[in-house]
Amino acid sequence: MSNTLDNDHDLGLRLRMIRERAGLSQRALAKATDVTNSTISLIEAGKMNPSVGALRRILDGIPISLSEFFAFEPASDRPVFYAAQDLTEIGKGGVSLKQVGNNLFGQSMMILQETYEIGADTGRVMYGHDAEEGGIVISGRVEVTVGELRKVLGPGDAYYFDSRTPHRFRQIGPEKCVIVSACTPPTF
Repeated sequence: MSNTLDNDHDLGLRLRMIRERAGLSQRALAKATDVTNSTISLIEAGKMNPSVGALRRILDGIPISLSEFFAFEPASDRPVFYAAQDLTEIGKGGVSLKQVGNNLFGQSMMILQETYEIGADTGRVMYGHDAEEGGIVISGRVEVTVGELRKVLGPGDAYYFDSRTPHRFRQIGPEKCVIVSACTPPTF
């Protein structure tokens, strides 16, 4: 890869990878840099091309220099198989999100094993992102809210929706809930 990016999507994926490697959420980075969360989300989704000044301000919150940002080379050899212990944890609190692969740079899809502990919730404030997502409940029960629609799903039940619609997941019942999901493009 050269020191310039081919398109906004590559810049966004690169920013997302570097932000996640630094252990920062979009909200935390936005707060640290005085750039709105929605702006960072749009950049990472490849929907906005930031000015050099805006990109520098965002990178200062990681912190990483512009030259390091553009010199960053994601791993080129991608494994085909992943052991359970090799899945990358990107969740927090009572929600475990184990991602297949640790580097989604240049990928079109993200696959997750989601585990919601008893009482776990993605939050009262619903969120959206520019993608499509779907999943199948493996065990337990989860209440899924998508816009004005709400449904409790159990083992074998599935969902598929436009992720731009604000959504929320909330564990229900006496046992944790496990879901296998996919999101494309990987803008979660």
